[in-house]
Amino acid sequence: MKFVFKIILFLTCFQSFGQLPKGFVYVQEEIPTIQVELRYLSENNFVGKQVDGYEANVVILSKQATKELKNVQNELLKEGLSLKVYDAYRPQRAVNHFWRWAKDVNDTLTKQQFYPNVKKKNLFKEGYIATKSRHSSGSTLDITLMNMNTCKELDMGTPYDFFGPESWIAYDKITEQQKANRQKLQSIMSKHGFRNYPQEWWHFTLRGEPFKNQYFDFVIK
Repeated sequence: MKFVFKIILFLTCFQSFGQLPKGFVYVQEEIPTIQVELRYLSENNFVGKQVDGYEANVVILSKQATKELKNVQNELLKEGLSLKVYDAYRPQRAVNHFWRWAKDVNDTLTKQQFYPNVKKKNLFKEGYIATKSRHSSGSTLDITLMNMNTCKELDMGTPYDFFGPESWIAYDKITEQQKANRQKLQSIMSKHGFRNYPQEWWHFTLRGEPFKNQYFDFVIK
């Protein structure tokens, strides 16, 4: 009886840890070398606090997106580079948190760092925040490139989540090196099946994503 009880207890614990909806995987299990800094798990983001639905520094994506991302990482490693993930699957409750924050026009503590030249009341109108996010469909991620020798991120001209034309792919008033770094990221992601959102150099979605227009809300843990 003790042996049977232990098996049942083990299965219960196993099933309650790391269980994801069908079609999703933990990216770090598939790509151990990938670098991760989920910004919405910390206070280092435009909201200025930990965002609802983020409970662990783990990356979750669809199996298809992860498969292609692994090809990207393998190619980058040959050049001494790595992907660094700022965000990937994003629960709908986190998007709702952004929406509540955006409605509070008096909360501008992070304005200077993340949206110095955009009025907070215009963040929705100008497309920086929405009530639905492709991230919640599980095949969209926010990333940069990192030098594996120096452990430093490549200079992309603006910080992650900087709201303004400076973050647009077409923005020209940055250095030649910054342009080259952006182009490197764009090229390798496009090569492996991801398309970019033109107003955010860091934002990519898998072409032919499996859960398009489905918005999940399970917690990241």
